[in-house]
Amino acid sequence: MSLYRDYAIVLRTYKLGEADRIVVLMTRSHGKVRAVGKGVRKTTSKFGSRLEPGSYIQVQLHEGRGDLDIVTQTETVEPYRRTREDLSRLSRSSSLLEAVEQLAQEREPTPKLFDMLLGGLRTVEESNPAMISAAFYLKLLAVEGVAPELDACVECGEENGPFALALEAGGVRCTSCGGGRPVSPEALSVSRAVLGGGLNAVLTLPEGPVTYEVESLATKALEAHIERRLRALRLLHEA
Repeated sequence: MSLYRDYAIVLRTYKLGEADRIVVLMTRSHGKVRAVGKGVRKTTSKFGSRLEPGSYIQVQLHEGRGDLDIVTQTETVEPYRRTREDLSRLSRSSSLLEAVEQLAQEREPTPKLFDMLLGGLRTVEESNPAMISAAFYLKLLAVEGVAPELDACVECGEENGPFALALEAGGVRCTSCGGGRPVSPEALSVSRAVLGGGLNAVLTLPEGPVTYEVESLATKALEAHIERRLRALRLLHEA
């Protein structure tokens, strides 16, 4: 067993015993790692506050005998104070963390996924755009190679709408092929922009019906891929 250091983002935490906490970390060089923070729930803990979800830290870990390593040192890299103090930012940040936790593999280094998450958290902290979660979900699906086909009907190749979203088929269907849930031309245009290199323009869009529709589309697409429901964005809209 040995010590190792890495940059990490805390994805999730849960209680262990009376004073400890298990932390799920997305590390840059070691992939998703689960570790025990001993005594971090005590008020006297030196680094308990650094192990909250969304924290970007440099961490030293001791390799454990099983699936759990042990946190031995932490140092905050970026504090994200505005995110912690604002419910909207916190909810959107949580939506990114939740998605990465579902997609990342245990101890499988994926620096691109780490960098995507870090960039997303920084964007939430700086400007909290309405489209950040939807754009992040679509980009994640693209990285995984399973982004929905939105440019043409998945059945016949027809490029002219109207279209309906048919995730079970992998994208959109035209009216001739039928089936699926109707999707507006505006929402399709925005979603295509995210996947086609127009992300910066998309992130300036104000919150409204189109952003809600794209968010719903992206959420359903990601849920279909991971085969489970995502909770963070729903909590944001219920707040």
